Amino acid sequence: MSIEKFSLETVLSVHRWTDTLFSFTLTRPAHFKFTAGQFARIGLKVGEELVVRAYSIVSSPYDETLEFFSIVVPDGAFTSNLQHLKVGDELYLEKIPYGFLTLARYQLPLPKDLWLLATGTGLAPFLSMLQDFETWSKYQHIHLVYSVRTRAELAYVNRIQEIAQTFGEGHSGFKFVPVITRDATADLHERLPRLIENGALEQVVGMSFDPNSSHIMLCGNPEMVEDTKEALKRRGLSMNRRGEGNIAVENYW
Repeated sequence: MSIEKFSLETVLSVHRWTDTLFSFTLTRPAHFKFTAGQFARIGLKVGEELVVRAYSIVSSPYDETLEFFSIVVPDGAFTSNLQHLKVGDELYLEKIPYGFLTLARYQLPLPKDLWLLATGTGLAPFLSMLQDFETWSKYQHIHLVYSVRTRAELAYVNRIQEIAQTFGEGHSGFKFVPVITRDATADLHERLPRLIENGALEQVVGMSFDPNSSHIMLCGNPEMVEDTKEALKRRGLSMNRRGEGNIAVENYW
C-alpha cells in the first residue's frame, strides 16, 4: 500500500472505557473532510509492514480533531498494538474518508423519525451524526439505541446527554435507549432482533416503526446487523437502495 496516500498524525488523547474498549483522538489535517457517518482508514507500522484498518469517526464534521472508538481484538495484528497507544504517538491516516452510512442517502420516505441502532463500537458513526445540527433540524424524532453486553461497556453515556443538550437544544423528540444483554435486571436485556419482534423496543420508545416515515440505521457486529435487518423486513420495512427505503446498514468489522 502506497504510503503517499496517508498523512502522519499525532495521538492527542486516549480514554480507556474497559480492558477491551478505548477511544483516542488524533490531529486532523486541514485537507481531511468527511460527512457524519463515514469512516477513516488508519494505519500503524508493525515491523516493516503498514497495517491498516477502517474506523468510523466519532467526531463532528466540524471538530478540529478526529476521534475514534476501538475494541481490542485478542491477537489482532492491529488492535493488539493499537491498545498500547499513548499521547504523542503517531498513526497514519488515509487522506480521504469512505462509506455511505450517511443521512444523505435518504430521499424517500422524507425525514421524520430516525432510528440509530448500534452494538459496541458501532455507536461511533451515530455520535458523529448527532454532532451535526442538520440531523436535529431534519428529524422530529431521534432514537439512539445502544446495545452492549455489560453495564461497564456502556461508553459515552454522559457524552450522549451533553450532545443532546448542545446540538438538540429545544428538540423534544430525542430518546436514548440502552440495552444490556447480560444483565437481566436491565429494562431491556434481549438482543435487538428480539426486541423488535416482541415490540418491546417500540413500547419503550413510544413510537412504532413506520414504512412511510422511518429511517433506520444499523451499525455493529455482522450477526446483529443481519438478524435485525431481517426482523425489520418482516415488519414491512425495506432496504434503502438508490435513495429509497427505510434500512441502511454497516457491518463494523
